[in-house]
Amino acid sequence: MFQSLSKTQEAILSGSTNCEEITKHYLSKITQQKHLNIFLEVFENDAIEQAILLDEKRNKGEKLGKLHGLVIGLKDNLSYKGHLLSASSKILAGYTSIYNATVVERLLQEDAIIIGRLNCDEFAMGSSNENSAFGPVLNPIDNERVSGGSSGGSAAAVAAGLCLATLGTDTGGSIRQPASFCGVVGIKPTYGRVSRYGCIAYASSFDQIGPLANNVADCAIILEVISGQDEYDSTVSSKLVPEFNSLIDGKAKFKLAFLKETIDSPGLDSEIKEKTYALIEQLKSAGHTVEAVDFPMLEYLIPAYYVLTTAEASSNLARYDGIHFGYRSPKAHDLESTYKMSRSEGFGKEVKRRIMLGSFVLSAGYYDAYYGKAQKVRRIIREKTLEILSQYDFILTPSTPGSAFKLGSKTNDPITMYLEDIYTVQANLCGIPAISVPVGHHSNGLPFGIQLMGKPFDEAGLFSISKQLMDI
Repeated sequence: MFQSLSKTQEAILSGSTNCEEITKHYLSKITQQKHLNIFLEVFENDAIEQAILLDEKRNKGEKLGKLHGLVIGLKDNLSYKGHLLSASSKILAGYTSIYNATVVERLLQEDAIIIGRLNCDEFAMGSSNENSAFGPVLNPIDNERVSGGSSGGSAAAVAAGLCLATLGTDTGGSIRQPASFCGVVGIKPTYGRVSRYGCIAYASSFDQIGPLANNVADCAIILEVISGQDEYDSTVSSKLVPEFNSLIDGKAKFKLAFLKETIDSPGLDSEIKEKTYALIEQLKSAGHTVEAVDFPMLEYLIPAYYVLTTAEASSNLARYDGIHFGYRSPKAHDLESTYKMSRSEGFGKEVKRRIMLGSFVLSAGYYDAYYGKAQKVRRIIREKTLEILSQYDFILTPSTPGSAFKLGSKTNDPITMYLEDIYTVQANLCGIPAISVPVGHHSNGLPFGIQLMGKPFDEAGLFSISKQLMDI
């Protein structure tokens, strides 16, 4: 099937195919690839019904939406009215969404076809998609490897050709890391670019929704559609949303900084290091300015990130108590046991670990030592990052320390797993946009990406440099 929305729409408009045929093709592929455990639920009837309606709309000569014919999957933490929603957790068993997330509403308004909900790490907490209550998502390139997390299902669905694009969420790299592991494009927009209304919260001052696709242009058009002001989310920026696709400049010359500490880190795979330096030379040959800069805050990124996000998570996840909705322990016999047992049985190991960490850093006597200090560190990291971006257009780093690792290889060591986010958390701490672009394959046959971070609200610039990177 087609690898881009433009080719899909060309074929539809030429009459060589239609939305119903395309949707049935993807449904068939999902059935064939069921072993990958990518979809938690396939909206077969709804998707076909929507496709038929879109074909009728086109046949009547009505105006078509920007995403006409786009078959897209949703990460299982985005609300779709009348459909189950679980954040891949047992604690939300049986919960049906009573409204549409703003991003879902906007996809439907522009003629997208939503094909199903995608497996992810429970409550978006993880870097491998092994924390799902429904089992891990397998990497479609090598089924013994992880797909990345937390939006592992979103990245794997695109890589396996089960839909044309997906939406994921990114709190500390949850779009970019799986995009790198699966060889697709994934962007985390600027904090406040996209409404979070209808997205199950992990850490509210970090979370952002973004697209994953085979190419930069598809990410650009989807981001254009889902971005912009929303009366339901007061954190959304009132800045005008540009037509990202029309602003992609394949010839513009940029000034890039690369963080030397990230590439020379002993934790970075040697082949990725070599490829990154080779890519820097290629960018220079293409007329771009690329210079090394120092960023002495690297060692503080992960500690600050995990103190702050776990604190926010412990607050956000307090609402799942066995009383209001979702799972309630059948063994509970009074109010206290309902709370304790429902949460103990309903939450997975990693989620419980992060809730406890968060409760600890917010507790009396430790608040200033941990949470208060982490907030100050976050401000310094943002200031230092924006200082670099005042002199350069973009910051270039690897997306991940290595290619996709084997299933089960890091599950017993939370610290090693947390270090998977070493390159990606910076953008979330600073609230700036960042994208992972596939740039090559390791000798083990697995893909890996390069990350680019940009100035706040300069997604258009990121798309331009990313398109050029993919064309090198």
